[in-house]
Amino acid sequence: MDATLAADLARLPALLDATRGAAVEALAGLDARAVVPSQDGPPAPRPLPAHGVGAEDALAEFRARWEPRLSASAGPRYLGFVTGGATPAALAGDWLTAVHDQNSNSAMDGAGQHLERETVSWLRDLFGLGPAHTGTFVSGATQSNTVGLAIAREWLGERLGVSPARDGVAALGPVRVLSGAPHSSVAKALSVLGLGRAALVPVPTLPGREAVDPAALDRALADTPGPAVVVANAGTVNTVDFDDLRAVAALKDRHDFWLHTDAAFGAFAALSPEHAHLTEGLDASDSVCVDLHKWLNVPYDSAVQFTRRRDLQARVFANAAAYLGPLGADPDLVHLTPENSHRLRALAAWFTLRAYGRAGHREIVERDTACARALGELLEADPALRLLAPVRLNVVCFTLAEDPTPERLAALREAVAAEVFVTPTVFGGTPALRAAFSNWRTKPADVRRAAEALRAAAKEIA
Repeated sequence: MDATLAADLARLPALLDATRGAAVEALAGLDARAVVPSQDGPPAPRPLPAHGVGAEDALAEFRARWEPRLSASAGPRYLGFVTGGATPAALAGDWLTAVHDQNSNSAMDGAGQHLERETVSWLRDLFGLGPAHTGTFVSGATQSNTVGLAIAREWLGERLGVSPARDGVAALGPVRVLSGAPHSSVAKALSVLGLGRAALVPVPTLPGREAVDPAALDRALADTPGPAVVVANAGTVNTVDFDDLRAVAALKDRHDFWLHTDAAFGAFAALSPEHAHLTEGLDASDSVCVDLHKWLNVPYDSAVQFTRRRDLQARVFANAAAYLGPLGADPDLVHLTPENSHRLRALAAWFTLRAYGRAGHREIVERDTACARALGELLEADPALRLLAPVRLNVVCFTLAEDPTPERLAALREAVAAEVFVTPTVFGGTPALRAAFSNWRTKPADVRRAAEALRAAAKEIA
């Protein structure tokens, strides 16, 4: 054994203690750190050493060269994208995921996939899905959408008497994927799956909203009879708008289509009695995308993909090798996603669900929603800013009241980066900013700090 590696093994408890100390210090300082530190670029690169320095020196170098440049994305005022943090239990679960280092894909060493299936059953219950839905962990919403649309692609083949998994996507002929305001990952998935970005057919949305117009969708499905795919949205990125899922599903009585619902973070509305009506009809979907490193507050990367047609899912992703074992009636996870290697992502989710239950995660959802509403009210009251949409759930979409150019909005973002991180967007043709609340640490005091920084910077720019 390499001498440095052997020395680290001998000192492993002390090294883990040092790492724990570094982690505690980093988490304790989240509130005081700049949310996005100012920097002039990356440090000068260093060559790979011929002989390693050992874990202790590597930790010291990381803390000196790289840690100060990292954002406080685990903290309460990182409102860009839809970024959760890691609850204490999820952090413990993720650490133990690395400790046990399971490739949880095979029944020949099956404890990991059994734990995943238990966790999936809890999530299915949390989101109001019925037992007809089976689920599998994947790396994020993009992968979840890709898997769901891959199953939809095989369903299209089933309707046409071919199998794209066997015969190739050309056997399908032209494909239509209809959606009102799809996430960018949907087009990316269609590109990866060989269906092509041009297969995505935009459907008109309701006036002033991102929710699809069910009547327009009805007409679009009637325009070209035959099997199609519909991507419904349960929580759009800009304004957290929801398609009327029940109305969309009802169209199946007249049209032949696969219904995939992108509920990356909107599915969590099911936890809040005030907002649960938004997810009514989710169970009627043929496949569902839910991201977990958003509002479940587990570490990156983690998401789940649900479907009613696990048989088609296995037909797409089946992997034939003697060492993997047979497909069987209850397929191993290796036969259900693009990954042959599948870390035990479920453990962090298992920990946080077991530790805090439905009530604990409902509280996070409701507090974040209240914080978003409070920020919206504070920004709306400022003459230098204006909201572009009502705060429906956990995202505030706003812009400058006067001359909202991308350059001026970029200046606003940069001016407040130490206090709050928000991301750019365009809504209804207007350049804008969005603040997304999904972190378990965020409190009303953080909303006030964020609002004060945004309002002061907007006044300065105006």
